[in-house]
Amino acid sequence: MRDDFYQKATGKTGVQVKAFWSKQIFSGKGQPPKEVGDSAAVKGLVANNPNLIGYIDKSALDGSVKQVLSLK
Repeated sequence: MRDDFYQKATGKTGVQVKAFWSKQIFSGKGQPPKEVGDSAAVKGLVANNPNLIGYIDKSALDGSVKQVLSLK
């Protein structure tokens, strides 16, 4: 799911995104977003913190979080 998301959201492969973040970390310019185990964990974090955003499969969407973008 992650590679599919990267391709749809950025037009880059998972390897290209990893290379980008490696450069950011090495240069001190940034840190990658936090990764969690599954859709339930993402929903839990996002539902409890209005400053977070995450991505999950549409089939996992429920009333605990709000969809702001759908990628096809």
